[in-house]
Amino acid sequence: MIQFPDRPAKDFDSALEKEWLETNGLGGFASSTIAGLNTRRYHGLLTAATRPPVGRLVLLSKLEETVIIAGERFDLSSNQYPDVVYPQGHRYLDEFRLEPFPIFVYKVAGVTLEKRVFLVHGENTTVIQYELATPAPCELEIRPLIAFRDYHSLTHRNDALDRRVRTMPQLVTIAPYADLPALHFAHDAASVQPTGDWYLNFCYRVEEERGLDAREDLFNPFLLRFDLTRSASIIASTVERSVSEVDGLRDREIARRAAIRKATPTADPFIQDLAAAADQFIVKRGGLETVIAGYHWFGDWGRDTMIALPGLTLVTGRFETAKNILKTFANAVDRGMLPNRWPDSGEVPEYNNVDGTLWFFEAAGALVRYTGDTDFVFSELWKVLNGIVDWHVRSTRFGIRVNERGLVECGAPGWQLTWMDAKVGDYVVTPRRGMPVEIQALWYNALRTMEDFATRRNDAAAAERFAKMAERAKQSFDDLFWNESAGCLFDVIDGEVHDASIRPNQVFAVSLTHPILTGERALRVMERVERDLLTPRGLRSLAPGDPQYRPRYEGDLRSRDTAYHQGTVWSWLLGPFVTGYLTAHEYSAPARKKAEGWLRGMAGHLSEAGLGQISEIFDGDAPHTPRGCIAQAWSVAETLRALVEESP
Repeated sequence: MIQFPDRPAKDFDSALEKEWLETNGLGGFASSTIAGLNTRRYHGLLTAATRPPVGRLVLLSKLEETVIIAGERFDLSSNQYPDVVYPQGHRYLDEFRLEPFPIFVYKVAGVTLEKRVFLVHGENTTVIQYELATPAPCELEIRPLIAFRDYHSLTHRNDALDRRVRTMPQLVTIAPYADLPALHFAHDAASVQPTGDWYLNFCYRVEEERGLDAREDLFNPFLLRFDLTRSASIIASTVERSVSEVDGLRDREIARRAAIRKATPTADPFIQDLAAAADQFIVKRGGLETVIAGYHWFGDWGRDTMIALPGLTLVTGRFETAKNILKTFANAVDRGMLPNRWPDSGEVPEYNNVDGTLWFFEAAGALVRYTGDTDFVFSELWKVLNGIVDWHVRSTRFGIRVNERGLVECGAPGWQLTWMDAKVGDYVVTPRRGMPVEIQALWYNALRTMEDFATRRNDAAAAERFAKMAERAKQSFDDLFWNESAGCLFDVIDGEVHDASIRPNQVFAVSLTHPILTGERALRVMERVERDLLTPRGLRSLAPGDPQYRPRYEGDLRSRDTAYHQGTVWSWLLGPFVTGYLTAHEYSAPARKKAEGWLRGMAGHLSEAGLGQISEIFDGDAPHTPRGCIAQAWSVAETLRALVEESP
């Protein structure tokens, strides 16, 4: 349980930095601050995935809540308008906790009212329950505020909206726009009153800070009035539900989440917390599954999915899920490339990355290490994996090819192909064209993985082919990439240009299953990374002494994107760093102790920003303020994987 007694009322600004997240296994979600005030365009009580896991629409933004006690009205909601917060219901908010979903406790005029919010797994359905701690005669008025727009956009007062409200016993249905789904409200209210009011000029302060459009109008179609003697319930859904199902839905969701925690390999609370966090990223795509890269604004990305797969599914024992995810991406491989991502609109994936495809081999190898299921690999992946190698040998998109040295080079003008992929207009911040260091490590690892698979198939010829390719790549790597003056690896080699920037990408030369760098050089790399890049929240993307170093990720889009990989800390890199550090130090007892300290240091962050989650990025300089997405799949996955696999 994560709990904030009194904080929402006593420290309002801090409460606005703490965000809760509910997900539904489809890509849909609900989210806001613990103060109940929406600070982002992505906040809302129901963001529905209409084409799972994408096609996401903010349908229900929030509820305006008023409790009436002895004839006196008390507004429980809080909204940011220009220059004013109104109403200020957070003053009555006595406690917030996750147990396991968001619970708000209000104390007003001697009455204690508890509100619960949760999503139903596998549906675009949000349940909101209100319950009095002790029976007391009072009324509750609820005014739903709807947006009905793409979750990246904002809505404004318009005449196209259909104001009609269809009422049936304990059910209200609205269909504001003909091309969007209807929204059904099951309820146990005493009365329903059509309204038809626009609420204007909501301000989303985080969007303002990000230099984006931050003003929105929301529509209130009706008013629900409850005689609140004990409890009140609302189910907002894209399918018709009955309010009588509320208790059953709640109990089922509690049991589902408890089972996820119980299935973890240990009873360690931190590991169980991370397993619960991991569950929020696993979603449906067609008849299979995929991974949402981060909330609130990412969809499913190939690179992120393959990196996160071991932590999200293998260490948690979700082996069938792992296979479904691998099949999803195997089915979409084209010209030897894994999809970079599926856009929010449309089903045609984008193929514009070099590393996600090579991480596919590491994920497949991890599946075999955990399950021994080579039958799955040979029936579902073997042909695809061989095709990927062949396409890299003969060249595929964006100049991705194996060169005469047996290493992989890549790059095309105006494109960013590695994970350091920030771009502002036509400006590619970190193009990294040529031979990026981690691509060589991943290529070598892929070849050794294929050698292992071929050996298991008793295919000696294939095993020998992959072994020779790997040996050639390693020899060339050893000859080219060592930077003796810095005691580490070059980041990119492009012709005669050797980029000596101190970046975390060299960690993968040591941390992958089949490391391309070993011995004294591996030890020196990890020592250099520890000295220049390690922070309590992950690794910096660039050493502070570099002229391009940016200490904070803030400001408008251009300012943020130009800092994204120029010093910003990435929490997902902590996992590879720990594995590489232990590998280089031969898993000595002192190294294990340090590694566990680094990993467990992340526990405090679970109550710092996205509650129960790990953020995408942090400022490069102390105090390493959390930034970016409040919940990132590979951040959670790599911390969880390293804790389970590498802890003593």
